Amino acid sequence: MEDREVDLLHGDLDIEMSEKVETVRSFDDLGLKEDLLRGVYAYGFDKPSAIQQKAILPIIKGRDVIVQSQSGTGKTCVFGLGSLQVVDAKLRKPQVLILSPVRELAEQTQRVILALGDYMSLNVHCCAGGKSVQDDEFQFDHGVHIVSGTPGRVYDMIQRKKFDTDSLKMLILDEADEMLSRGFKDQVYDIYKFLPYDTQWVVVSATLPQEILDMTKKFMNDPIKILVKRDELSLDGIKQFFIDVDKDEHKFATLCDLYDTLTITQSVIFCNTRKAVEWLSDKMRDNNFTVSHMHGQMPQKERDSIMEDFRSGESRVMITTDIWGRGLDVQQVSLVINYDLPLNREFYIHRIGRSGRFGRKGVAINFATSDDVRILRDIEQYYSIQIDEMPMNVAELL
Repeated sequence: MEDREVDLLHGDLDIEMSEKVETVRSFDDLGLKEDLLRGVYAYGFDKPSAIQQKAILPIIKGRDVIVQSQSGTGKTCVFGLGSLQVVDAKLRKPQVLILSPVRELAEQTQRVILALGDYMSLNVHCCAGGKSVQDDEFQFDHGVHIVSGTPGRVYDMIQRKKFDTDSLKMLILDEADEMLSRGFKDQVYDIYKFLPYDTQWVVVSATLPQEILDMTKKFMNDPIKILVKRDELSLDGIKQFFIDVDKDEHKFATLCDLYDTLTITQSVIFCNTRKAVEWLSDKMRDNNFTVSHMHGQMPQKERDSIMEDFRSGESRVMITTDIWGRGLDVQQVSLVINYDLPLNREFYIHRIGRSGRFGRKGVAINFATSDDVRILRDIEQYYSIQIDEMPMNVAELL
């Protein structure tokens, strides 16, 4: 077990590592290119968070790295800085590939890396389904340094011989627990077959179940593991409550009672299915409440437009499925409601991580029917947390 570090954003944080790793307490001490360091400070970063203090340097040094840390601690910056540091700007070929499970996350990663590399004259391309194939081909023809994409479209570009993998130095799997699960595992393996033999691997997620860690042994070379202990995954900055709604039929009235609290800030409401999202959105609007909604079956253009409205603050309440639970960062979100408790306890951390990003305060409220008590207790036990009944003054906590 490594020494306890003070997370500059979250207080104490236990980090478990497979070997001794240097702690870098300032971005100045990472040996970054001058233009990249300028970008870091221009982006608004001051000091590295605990996970950044441990994980950026091994990536820059070329080691395979597994990073598991809670949402909101700056994982995108970890692999973003690693990527930008290793890229040769003069070589206009893909040198880093970042794979994400959904297009919105791939786009967000592209935005962060472009901002960090603002002074570096690099082409960071988002290669994801739902976008124009012709645009992808044009970008690759004119030279790309870093690719942030989804597996299906990336593999398609490789097959079309537009994406030349010969110069790839690094592959990053973001939200790796999902990338290596049933839905994407085969696609990741298809891409893996085209990688140069000595490609560096970086595997990143908020949750890494043991079976996923076991799977990484097949393709990673003596990786450094930097894992936040599971009982530290409770996201200290987020107060977690439940409301006993007795049965499903009472959830809607409870949500209406909370609506004024929702609009104090920006809020995300999670349902487990597309059908439930559409039903709840329609019912809220029928009762004259203003809400947005989003799910994976929507056309991409519509999803983009909804996200834009939410990011700008034009829309304040978003009803969505777990498509929104994966790394999508809207800084102003400080309230999450689990209208339906998640079907998978790992999803709980991804969902409530939408609030309290980067050390800000946040509140998560779980609607629990009598049938849900067991699920709630399981979440509490799994993450060593206590979820109390919601107090009357919850608005004061936002």
